[in-house]
Amino acid sequence: MADKKDFYATRSTAWWKVAIAMIGSCLSGVTYVSVPGMVGSVGWGYLQMCLGFVLGYLVIAFVLTPLYFRLNVVSVYEYLEKRFGTASHKCGAWFFFVSKMLGASVRLFLMIATLQLLLFGPLGIPFWVTVLAVMALEWLYTVRGGVKAVIGLDMVKTLSMLLAVVLCIALIGKEVGRPDTSLMRVFYFDDVNHPQFFWKQLLGGLFTVVACTGLDQDMMQRTLACKSVKDSQKNLIVSVFLQVVVISLFLLLGVYLYQFAALHGLQERGDALFPAVAWSGLLPASWLVAALFVIGLVMAGFPAGGSALTALTTSFTIDILGGKDTRRKQVHTAMALLMAVCIIVFNVLNSTSVIDAVYRLASYTYGPLLGLFGFGLLCKKQVRDAWVPLVAVLAPVVCLVLDLNSVRWFGGYHFSYELLLMNALFTVAGLCCLVKK
Repeated sequence: MADKKDFYATRSTAWWKVAIAMIGSCLSGVTYVSVPGMVGSVGWGYLQMCLGFVLGYLVIAFVLTPLYFRLNVVSVYEYLEKRFGTASHKCGAWFFFVSKMLGASVRLFLMIATLQLLLFGPLGIPFWVTVLAVMALEWLYTVRGGVKAVIGLDMVKTLSMLLAVVLCIALIGKEVGRPDTSLMRVFYFDDVNHPQFFWKQLLGGLFTVVACTGLDQDMMQRTLACKSVKDSQKNLIVSVFLQVVVISLFLLLGVYLYQFAALHGLQERGDALFPAVAWSGLLPASWLVAALFVIGLVMAGFPAGGSALTALTTSFTIDILGGKDTRRKQVHTAMALLMAVCIIVFNVLNSTSVIDAVYRLASYTYGPLLGLFGFGLLCKKQVRDAWVPLVAVLAPVVCLVLDLNSVRWFGGYHFSYELLLMNALFTVAGLCCLVKK
């Protein structure tokens, strides 16, 4: 049996350190460029979802965290075996493995592709060399340090990103003056069919956080490193309120970026806006903004890759191999190589539709996990464990059919984050059919 100390920080980490690390762990390179970029289309509407995040963190703090500590689990998916059986345990682990491997690879791909375009490409360094170098660094800093190294680097990541964003706001804000309030709309109550409708965003934020944080080994490995349940709860509550503040800073930066683009005739929008302004050379301290952008991007993407790598190693060893394989370094190396292959494949395909599909897939794979955990916590009935994987696969398929036909079938209705909840409800309905009499 593999030593548990190989997999988490022996529940000895101070809660405030984890709280700072949690802020950085929730922000990726995609967040770094996408949150400011979305201001042009939806203003500050993302804050509606952040309100849902707060509610979701309360559920994690006072429902899931005490459960994980009481069961003394290394992987959160061990709960599924204790509650339902081996097939459910393996099913949850494989859903996590696929979504986390593809999602982490896409995030690293976006970071590496940007660095390749701006720095390494002009130096004549091939993309695959950059990928292998980055993954080698990811492997080196996580293979010995485990979750302690992840938490330490996440703290550095949080502080670095905050510094980069605040300085960019100060430098660009000085150039454009007061923020344009027309770009700062928060609430959308007027059109239920709109993806930004308030209740869609609030419930989407709530269930997305419960599924993608509370039921995600990558995210929960930090919380489980705290000394006690109370420390974990303090960490979660403090970190979510700090995350709202940090996201508000990103949104303010987005307002300034769009004002700067309009002032200087830049045509870029969305994800391309921040890089375009940072490398435009139009700011008085353009070299500093460009440097801050690169530092922030690297610190947003690199620790997230290491964190995912550690979580994948933990889950694969404990959940899929049954904790019997003591060759943790070999598993860790295999995870790093597989991630490198995924990144290179994404680059070869070179299609934004592939990236969109991966993120869409991740939103579907967390639905069955939410349904499994929800049913397990709210209902005491036993189910036919062998059939659980079939239910977990069919639920996303039904949701996909509804999503593809929603406009035609439901009078122009567009599904948003509520798909995650629907996915979970279909899973629960399937589990009800499997209840043992």
